[in-house]
Amino acid sequence: MDIYQLRTLLTVARAGSITRAAEQLFLSQPAVSAHIKSLEDELELALFERTPRGMSLTPAGVQLYARAEQLMALHHDMLDEARRLRGTLSGTLRLGLPSAAGGTLLGALLGALASRYPDIDIDLHYASSVEILQRLRSGALDAGILADAGVDDRALARIELYRFGIFLAAAPGLVSQADTPDWQQLAALPWVCPGPSTCCGLAAEQVFRTYGFRPGRLFNADHESTTRALVAGGIGLGFLHETTARAAQAAGEVELIGRQAQHQASMVFAWQVQRSGDPLLAAAIDTVRELQASGALMPP
Repeated sequence: MDIYQLRTLLTVARAGSITRAAEQLFLSQPAVSAHIKSLEDELELALFERTPRGMSLTPAGVQLYARAEQLMALHHDMLDEARRLRGTLSGTLRLGLPSAAGGTLLGALLGALASRYPDIDIDLHYASSVEILQRLRSGALDAGILADAGVDDRALARIELYRFGIFLAAAPGLVSQADTPDWQQLAALPWVCPGPSTCCGLAAEQVFRTYGFRPGRLFNADHESTTRALVAGGIGLGFLHETTARAAQAAGEVELIGRQAQHQASMVFAWQVQRSGDPLLAAAIDTVRELQASGALMPP
């Protein structure tokens, strides 16, 4: 039994499938399956059972899951203590970043970390905010910058970097322009929406509830770049982050509906609460707080 097998056990249990666990661990699906099989063979116990929805823990797996969490926590504690004994802060910080991360924000953060802690290596992982959130929960990332959908998650701590608007957009000429949107007209059109766990998905659900409708045709888009392309192509209406919305508007790809943003969201720096004492993470948290207080982490 090794630490990688335990990490795989925890990730598969949280993700509920081999496929999602493989994505979060940056491993192939056969490698994840091999980790689980090797662990089950060594323990002589079935830890998972396949269900129509994926993988679920057996009763024995549920009991050993808690032990695996304890062992992983001890592993992190041992690494932390080793760093303290060495008397220097070094190692690798795994940082998740949104695919369209602004150069100003990223440059300020990486520059400050490199100046203060030259022996820390930063391993950057670009992904959507939803993917970053999943990897934070699984332990595949130490910290991440992501758009916060406002979903309560007490396992994660957050520092708000800045707030931004979410705008409803349409292809040029698709809808009549007015200061106040005609929601009856908009309700009859197709919409492009990400999942409800995203800030744009949350904005869409809020609009549907407020104005009492649900589109007859709803296209799912996991990434904002996909939403932008589908909206610009006239497939349907969609929500875009302020930076993307303004850029698409300036390029003549879309028109923004209404004068005001339909929703407000936050860009945050997030990490697991239980790992707040990790020296590398603590250094990054302190740096982010100082930069945020100074106004250096502004929207791109």
